[in-house]
Amino acid sequence: MRYQTRMSQPKTSQRRTRQREAIRRALDETGRPMSPTELLEAARAEVPGMGIATVYRNLKAMAEANSVQTVDLPGEPPRYEIARKGHHHHFHCRRCDRVFEVDNCPGNMKKLAPRGFRVDDHDITLYGLCASCRKGA
Repeated sequence: MRYQTRMSQPKTSQRRTRQREAIRRALDETGRPMSPTELLEAARAEVPGMGIATVYRNLKAMAEANSVQTVDLPGEPPRYEIARKGHHHHFHCRRCDRVFEVDNCPGNMKKLAPRGFRVDDHDITLYGLCASCRKGA
């Protein structure tokens, strides 16, 4: 009898499920980083019985497959966005607590660093009111 053993391969593709597709669509349609709770609410429009544990499980699998990335803001729970985007920054609305992408970047940060320091990377978060919240103010 011949036995085959399967070597563990890195994940290059993801299993497509209704839940995962609903989460992906929510991220695509909003075009902004979302919290797991926001994703649950949006995805339930397509998959009514979905629970928060399913969202977390799918986000973990999607992050491991590099299809989503985490957006970490100081003092805030993580949010998630589609990973195919290049370098960008974020805007955090203080009223509605939503996070939006900022495509512009001031560029070279060397002039802000102390003399003799080397800047390897940077992350900028702007805070204020989003357009919707400004209208309601």
